[in-house]
Formats: sequence, C-alpha cells, structure tokens
Amino acid sequence: MKKTIDYYEVEPTVREALGEYNWRWLLGDSIAGLTVGLVVIPQAMAYALLATLPPDFGLYTSFAGAATYWLFGTSKDIVIGTTAVGSLLVGEVISHVHESRPDTYTSAEIAGTLSFMTGIILFALGLFRLGWLVEVIPYIPVSAFITAASISIMCTQLPVLLGIHGVNTREEPYKVFVSTMKNLGGTKLDAAIGITCLVLLELAKFVFAKLEARQPARKKMWSIMSSLRLTFAMLLYTLVSFLVNRHLKEDETKFRIVGHINQGFVHAGLPDLKPDLIGVVLPQSPIILIILIVEHIAIAKSFGKKHGYEVAPSQEIMAQGTANIIGPFLGGYSCTGSFGASAVLSKAGVKTPMAGLFSAFMLLLALYALTGVFYFIPRAALAGLIIHAVSNLVASPSTVMKYWRLSPFEFFIWVAGVIIALFTGLETGIYVTTGLSFLLLLVRIARTSGEFLGRVTVEQIDPSDDEQSPSSNTRERVVSRDIYLSLARKDASNKDIPVESPHPGILIYHFPEGLNYLNQAMHFKTLTDYVYTHTNRATEEPECDKSEALWCDKPVVYKGDTELPVLRAIVIDCSTIHNIDITSVQGLVDVRNALDRWASPYSIQWHFGGLQNRWARRALTAVGFGQSATENGHSIGSWTSILPLARSFDDARENRRQQSSTDDESIIGTQTSTEIESSSPATPAEKQGLRPVFPTDRPLFHADLDEAVAAALANARKSECRPGTETETEND
Repeated sequence: MKKTIDYYEVEPTVREALGEYNWRWLLGDSIAGLTVGLVVIPQAMAYALLATLPPDFGLYTSFAGAATYWLFGTSKDIVIGTTAVGSLLVGEVISHVHESRPDTYTSAEIAGTLSFMTGIILFALGLFRLGWLVEVIPYIPVSAFITAASISIMCTQLPVLLGIHGVNTREEPYKVFVSTMKNLGGTKLDAAIGITCLVLLELAKFVFAKLEARQPARKKMWSIMSSLRLTFAMLLYTLVSFLVNRHLKEDETKFRIVGHINQGFVHAGLPDLKPDLIGVVLPQSPIILIILIVEHIAIAKSFGKKHGYEVAPSQEIMAQGTANIIGPFLGGYSCTGSFGASAVLSKAGVKTPMAGLFSAFMLLLALYALTGVFYFIPRAALAGLIIHAVSNLVASPSTVMKYWRLSPFEFFIWVAGVIIALFTGLETGIYVTTGLSFLLLLVRIARTSGEFLGRVTVEQIDPSDDEQSPSSNTRERVVSRDIYLSLARKDASNKDIPVESPHPGILIYHFPEGLNYLNQAMHFKTLTDYVYTHTNRATEEPECDKSEALWCDKPVVYKGDTELPVLRAIVIDCSTIHNIDITSVQGLVDVRNALDRWASPYSIQWHFGGLQNRWARRALTAVGFGQSATENGHSIGSWTSILPLARSFDDARENRRQQSSTDDESIIGTQTSTEIESSSPATPAEKQGLRPVFPTDRPLFHADLDEAVAAALANARKSECRPGTETETEND
C-alpha cells in the first residue's frame, strides 16, 4: 500500500517552499510576472481570433493557466496560456463541429468541452506517471507539423493583414494564399496598418538583437525591451485607431477593429458537457493532446537545462490538465506552454512559479479596467503581430540542412510532412509523418544486418610520457588491449589496419540493434549463411538416394580439400541485448541445431559476451545455453572456464548463499555458484577475498566480449592439442 501511495505522490513544488519564500524571490517574481502580463495580453487576444473566438476568450485562457500552474508546476520559467498552433487546432475543431452539427452548438461550447475533456485526459496521464510517453513521439513529425502550422497561420492572417474580405481562411493554406492573391484588388486601408505594424515589429527585433550583441552589460535590459515590442506596437496602433475612429460607429470605422469586449468573466460558469458534443469532439482531440504535451514538455525541459534544474514531465502534464480543466469554468479554451512568453519570463529574472500569480493579476486588470481601450485595437495590427510571432516557428534553412546532414531519411519524412500538411490538412500531415517515423524505426530494427567482428590489438601510450616517442623502449608505459571491428569494413575505421578473426573456426557475431522477434530471422540467416560459406564440414555428408531428397533440397558441397577451417565456436556479442523474447530464443535453438549438424560429430561451443540481464540469462539457460556441449550428461572433451573475480566484503559468501535460493537460473534446476563453492575447497583466490562476479554454473556466459573470446580461443587451442581431433578431420 505504501508503494502505491509513494507512486502517486507528486514531486515537490513551490508549495513546499512557501515557508522559505523571501522578499528577493517576491521582487523577482513580481517584476517578471508583471512584465509577462504585458506581453501575454495582446498575444492572448490575437490568438483567440485564430480559434474563431472573441478576443476576451484568450484572456480567460491565459488567466486560468497563470493562476493554476504553480499548484503542480516544476518549472519556474514556463507560462501556460494561449499559443498560435494550439489556437489554430481549436479553431479547426470548432469548424469541424459546425460542419457536422450546423447551428447546434456555439463556438464557446465547443471550445469549453474540448478543453475540459483534454484536461481530464492530461490530468490522468500525469496522475498515472505516464509522462514518459512523450519520448515515444518522434521529433521530426512535430517539427514538420509546427512548420506547416506556422505557414498555415500566416496564410490565414494574410487577408486580415491586407483588409481583404470574402476569403475562406479555413481552406487548405495554398487555397487561402491563391484566393488572397486573386483578390488583391480588394485591399483596404487595413493594409497600411498591418504592413507597417509587421515591419515595425521586425525592425524592433533586429535593432534590439544588435544592441544585445554590442552592449553585453545591458543585454538583459535590451532583451526585456525586445520582448515588450508587441505591447508597445499594440499601444501605438491602438492610439492611432482611437484618433481616427473615436467619433465613428463600429460598422463605420476606417479599418476593422476588435470592437466590443466583455468586461470581467461574463462567460464563467459550469461547462455544458453534452454527450453528443463529447462524441464529436473526442475523435479530434488526439492531435491536440500530442501538440499540447510535446510543446509544453519541450519548453519546460529546454529552460530546465538552461538554468540547471530538472522538471518532472508527469507533473507538468498534471499542471497542464489542471489549467485545461479550470479554463472552461472561466470561459477559456485549450492551453499549453507558450515559448515566447516563457522566454520573456526567464529573461526577466523569475525566481519561482509563483510569478504566474502576478501575471494573473495583470490579466484581471485588463479584463476589468482596459476593455474600453481594447475596443480600438486594429485587427490588421493583431494579424501583423500573429505573423511576426509565428514566423519564428518556421524551421530555418540551417535547421533543415542540419536534418539532411544528421539523417537523410528523416529529412525526407520532414519534407513530406510539410507538403502533406499544407495541401491536405495538418491532421493528415502529423499522422502520416508519425507513421513513417515508426515505420523507419521498425525497418532499422528489423533489417539492420548483423556484423561479424575481427580482432585488432591497439596500444595506448600513457599521457604522462609525452616526451617519449611511441617507438621508445619504455614498454611499461604502453598498454595493449584488443578491440573488435567489423570484418566487412563498412564502418569508419582505418581500412589500412588489418582486422582478422582471433582464430580459424571462431566466429564473433554482433547485433547492432539488439535481438528480438522482428530481426531474429534475418540475423540467424546471416549467421548460418556465413558459416556455410566460410567454414568446412568436419566430415563428408553421406550420400543419400536422390529419389528420397526433397525437391527444394540444395546439394551440399563438401569442401574438405579447401583451406576453410572447421567451425569450433561462436561468440555472441550481447552488449546490445537487454531482453530476449521467445521467438528469438527458439530461433537461436534452431540455429544451434543446424550448426551442430554442420559440425557433427563435434559440438560447437556458444559463448555469450556481456550477457548481464538476468532474464535473458534465465531464458537462454532454460534451453541449454551457458554450458559446454554435453553428451549423455558429460562434456565432450576438456574445456577451459574463464571466470571474472572481484574483491568483496567479508560477508559476501553469506549474502550469495541467501541470494542463491531465489536465483532465476536455479529455478530451472541448474547448479548454482554457492553449491559449487560448498562442495569444493576454498581456492587461493577465495582466500584472498576474491569472488566470482557472476554465477559460476554457466561458464559460457561471460562478463564481456574480451573474456568470451579468450575462453573460446583457449578451448579451441586445447581441442587442437587432443590427439586425433585435427588429424581425423584432415584425413577425411
């Protein structure tokens, strides 16, 4: 019961630090929170228009995020509120519901239901500690989606920027752009407001960036000034609009303005959750959930790394869920972490998540005292603000080139995702690119060829002997060790350095992507084909009547007169194997049986290097791996066991005796290391306090690849020394 309670116990938040809250934290949080509030207000109103909602809904949404994040949040730098991409997706859901249920639900009802349902799902994901699921979502589909969404937003805002009417901004982006170009003749005075606002914002961004670089001592000041450029621009164009339109009615203004904004939380109340509406909204929610989670966690982790603290993904998702659940009660819609506002908060010197309360205060002030001012905000200026803000989300050419250099396949997925999203829809784009990313992952796992390794002896010179040349006689300062490279030489190693098998008849096989049911067939076919073409049979296969052979049987050519070696041992590099499934184990057994027939009358030894996972050892033990090949319960010939030893505490023997009773391999009936020790006198190593690192009853399970190769080499040399073994093979 206690473990269950501990599992659901949330991580420490600012609530636990309230007793230590001091005036320095208060000063930093208040300055940062009030600064962010000034930035969030124009953004919230602008992004609400993307969601096809009145501007005040953006203020409700941002207030809900700012007022509740500190309850569960683990990042001091993040701001939950409206975002451009999230608002665009909400707008698409609202349009979809209006098409499927015309004149049935209002936009506010749809947005509130969507926010509440996504909030419940987010809170449940966080409560059950499923934040790790965010790592399952590939980066490339999200990047392609954000780029396509940003381009879509700019296309939808272009008619508003130019004052062009009659363009359906809910169509595909290319259609919106074409329609806008066709109607350029209908450009209004709004274009003067929108274009100059956009130019002013870009110019301010450029100038402040230059000032930050030229005056490092005042970098923080210029950075904050740059962040406030949105607020200053809105104030400027609101003043211009007031001077031009103050004596005109709303439908007679020289250019489109925001118009009437409700004062206070007039839409607050219990959300009307209708089953029919929930049934229509839920199928549209997966894409919104993906974007909300990925965007929020990416921002939180980014600032956490920058400032040296860790965030808890599951708890961050709980904070998201709380904001999205509370939002509909105030009139808000779906919200998540905002990168732009979070960057402002970080630069302003925030100390704790409590800064959100000061931002909430600014939003309250805006809702109750500034709605009259918001009346005159030009819509074209808001469109310029949106285009300016989302232009930073489009992947830059340098970023796209980086994708090409890092992974050409993922680059093509990214390009396909952007094109599909722009021409068919954002939802189709992210689903297709996610599917392609998972397909690429499966192909890499299932079709990556295994490698046969060879040994290279390298020498490492002691760095303290810098004045000595590598050819000097100070051999005690030169450390030699073996490394293993692919015999195919398709890697980045120097091709002038010879790579050879450690011994004729000993093969070393490496699984680049692990071993599982997806790739086991390909790996084992590669292994057997290599054995059949690079080793010789120990004896000639007796001829059989052709009439008894199957039609698909291929003739086996006996190569006894060639220089190919006889197969003696197979060394498996298990460094990439952390678990093993039944299909893989059965495939390994089939390969062992086939190669035993090839090497008959002798049985080959299978050495496993670096097999440390106890469940993988248990599975292989169950089918007879780990010990030397036996016949009637006895080993064929003599063989050498190489075991790693290490010093232990005085009571290590007693601890191992207690652990041996629950050892997984003992369940299968094998002899444990404790039984070996209890039945044999203490060795000199034991008298020195040395103990086996792994159980000694499976001597062919080795600690690493070096040990496995050394054991296989020792056994091969010993078998060559036995009289008659090699002679009989050669005489055949």
